[in-house]
Amino acid sequence: MTTRRDLLAGLGAAATLATLPAAAGSRRPALVAGTYAARGGAGLYPVEPTATGWHVADPIAKLTDLSFGVSRGGKAYFVHESPKGRLLATDGAGGVLADRSSGGDDPCHVAIDRQGRMLAVANYSSGSVALYPLDRNGIPGAPVVRQQAGTGPDKARQNGPHAHWVGFTADGAMLHSVDLGADAVFAYEVRGAQVSPPRLAWRAPAGSGPRHLARHPRLAMAYVVTELANTLVTLDAKRDGSFATRATQSLLPPGYTGASAAAHLAIDRAGRTLYASNRGHDSIAVFTLGSDGTPTLAQHIACGGHWPRFFLLLEAAGLLLVANERSGNVAVFRIGGDGRLTATSETLAIPGVVFLDRA
Repeated sequence: MTTRRDLLAGLGAAATLATLPAAAGSRRPALVAGTYAARGGAGLYPVEPTATGWHVADPIAKLTDLSFGVSRGGKAYFVHESPKGRLLATDGAGGVLADRSSGGDDPCHVAIDRQGRMLAVANYSSGSVALYPLDRNGIPGAPVVRQQAGTGPDKARQNGPHAHWVGFTADGAMLHSVDLGADAVFAYEVRGAQVSPPRLAWRAPAGSGPRHLARHPRLAMAYVVTELANTLVTLDAKRDGSFATRATQSLLPPGYTGASAAAHLAIDRAGRTLYASNRGHDSIAVFTLGSDGTPTLAQHIACGGHWPRFFLLLEAAGLLLVANERSGNVAVFRIGGDGRLTATSETLAIPGVVFLDRA
């Protein structure tokens, strides 16, 4: 089976201190950075705010190959990407509070419902989704595992289901999973500890390889980036949890013909700007969202490195941080009042960086 790691390669670098002064009035939080060992990463890197920016501290070596993580209530939840993957719950110091099976192979995404009662994991290589109840202390119990099914025309990337993203609706009653291999978004009904089998919520264009989804903060809409087709798809969200395609547009500039693979997307809290990353073209695409949620391309800006797998919006600080996996660095951008980005010379060297989260 072809996995994402078989298709990606990286460079290593040493951790360093950011030396540019923080923007006036900015609030820089403590962060953590997950890394791939095969790309030179030595574990989970604490990224500490300083008077002059951020400092990358020594990594926590026991927390290796963490492909994604989220934090809640003083605890963090990470997925260890490997065959027979693991879900780790940790305390603020990196101590492991729980170590559970991820319910499949090569987990790559994790999400918690708004109520803090359930946690979900997407297992890429096995195409399965695991759902865990969280007890009052935030410790995950035994998971319920659901298997997705489907293939696509790209035999190298779509020979089976490949779950790549999971996310709960605001009320926690439904979970969606984006499946790159099946060209689909699946929906699950969640009732307490009971989880329904998957049902098709949206069929992507054949061979497009949907990767990540973001919900509009105010409107009954969502957006999907397709990794293989490099497109942004605007969806209308229906009451039954299904989606209908409203529009599709390229994430790449007109005339660009080189290889590229879309990765991550995020929307600001006001629902005015959407950001997406292009690996290969090595850019961040910025879209202005109209009052009806329609995206209009506003900017392409170089990502400050190579292979922008992930980026983190820090709106209170007026910053966007891009995790460039292959060049092993995090590039810092300022967010303007119109949502557009301005590059800075500030960068953090973190070998094999694949995600960032608030500590």
